[in-house]
Amino acid sequence: MAGGAVQSRADIPRARRVVVKVGSSSISGPNADQIGPLVDALAATYARGAEVILVSSGAIATGMPYLKLDSRPTDLATQQAAAAVGQNLLVYRYQESLRRFHIVAGQVLLTASDIDNPTHRSNAQRAMERLLKLRILPIVNENDTVATHEIRFGDNDRLAALVSQLVEADLLVLLSDVDALYTRPPHEAGAIKISEVPFGDELEGVTFGEAGVAGVGTGGAGTKVAAARLATEAGTPVLVTSTPQVAAALSGADIGTWFEARVALRG
Repeated sequence: MAGGAVQSRADIPRARRVVVKVGSSSISGPNADQIGPLVDALAATYARGAEVILVSSGAIATGMPYLKLDSRPTDLATQQAAAAVGQNLLVYRYQESLRRFHIVAGQVLLTASDIDNPTHRSNAQRAMERLLKLRILPIVNENDTVATHEIRFGDNDRLAALVSQLVEADLLVLLSDVDALYTRPPHEAGAIKISEVPFGDELEGVTFGEAGVAGVGTGGAGTKVAAARLATEAGTPVLVTSTPQVAAALSGADIGTWFEARVALRG
């Protein structure tokens, strides 16, 4: 991908390779119907010739009802069991929605060791590149069924940032249930929306909230900022916004929080 192609929201429609990350709370449980509009937006981006990679959380959350669990399990074995059931269903739901656009999805499951190990990383990169050249839409998730506490990514925001590095994406879009980053949790008095974050800005004085309100995910504002820093350091700009606004985000609308990339590392 050409370096520096996307330097602002207005450039987003020109992005040739886009990574989109969606959180568990946005596409599971009562929000499972958001898969359709999300796919609509991804398909529109795909239709203009861009290569699209979706990093999707939600395997554990999707599997929970089938294990008759009312809340996210805390022990590793039950998390693995829920993921084993849920990942299959999650990808099926995506493929059923993508079928409307004659787009085929490809499942890619990674562990942290796959990224850390040079051989595994090279294999993952080669597989991803081939999928994209074949116009397959990769759906990436952490391999929760075999991952252990010691080797987990920690959250899929970080995974998405690492994937954007792996494929040298022009843009990373981090979606959640909040429309942007705020100076403090948005439900608190005095919270101010942050529209732009210059590269290297430490965001002093900003207070980050905890994981999403649905209680089924592991990420929050803090993990998105950490992921954005990881991606922008490698030259990929980041947009943080809410899942219902994904179509507008991928069209270049003035929404969400824009993290400027270190442009000099590309091109």
